[in-house]
Amino acid sequence: MGFSLSPLAASEGYRLAAFDRVGSTNATALELAREGDAGKIWLVSKRQEAGRGRRGRPWETPEGNLAATLLLVPSFDLKNSATLGFVAGLALGDALDAVIPHAKFAVGMDGGTARSGGRFELKWPNDVLADGAKLSGILLESTMLENERFALAIGIGVNVVASPREVPYPATSLAELGAKCDAETLFLALSDAWMDNMRAWDEGRGLKTIRQRWLTRAAGLGSEVAVQVDGQVVRGVFETIDDECRFVIRKANGEAVVITAGDVHFGAVASAAPV
Repeated sequence: MGFSLSPLAASEGYRLAAFDRVGSTNATALELAREGDAGKIWLVSKRQEAGRGRRGRPWETPEGNLAATLLLVPSFDLKNSATLGFVAGLALGDALDAVIPHAKFAVGMDGGTARSGGRFELKWPNDVLADGAKLSGILLESTMLENERFALAIGIGVNVVASPREVPYPATSLAELGAKCDAETLFLALSDAWMDNMRAWDEGRGLKTIRQRWLTRAAGLGSEVAVQVDGQVVRGVFETIDDECRFVIRKANGEAVVITAGDVHFGAVASAAPV
């Protein structure tokens, strides 16, 4: 079957543009915005040839994986938009639960805390884990438009049929986990789950709710962690995320460190992280 929006998303004015192949769904979305597109459009493909992740890292999407970007040209403040990565992570987690309702995953060395029954977990700031390995990455990019407006591209890449091999972290795919799900089915669920979480976010006014939901899925909560920040490594216990969704570490000396951006490693990976 082809890609389609959920009835709820379509009823709320969201649109869909599907591509057989694309360079980057994020780049294409931002170009549409610069050409005058009003936003609320999902761009999707099962083959992305020039995708990128955080810090400019390449994100390859071989045939059958999901590359999806939601373009928004919003009226809310640009500062508020940064927390939409947490909304996207929650939406994807909910979508995965919907299409793979009985998933049972172990917890790998960079995965977090074992819980009975297994689940998809969210790794701060914008990754989704399964079996302790990276299943999905989320990347937010923006561009300024005329009249002090801006466009926001919320990119979501999911390893459906294959995962990258030459990466510095564990990675997996739905196929490797034995899940029977294709990109089209997952996107349909994602476009639906986005609606609930976006409404809860409420242009930033509902960030408290989003934070609470995110913490119920948080990978590594209460475990040893190492975060690389500007060439330095901060070690301690992952205590929480604060009211602005910043990462909070409690160091061995009792000091709380609030981190805005950085690379997070748990468990054995945290212990081996270079100083």
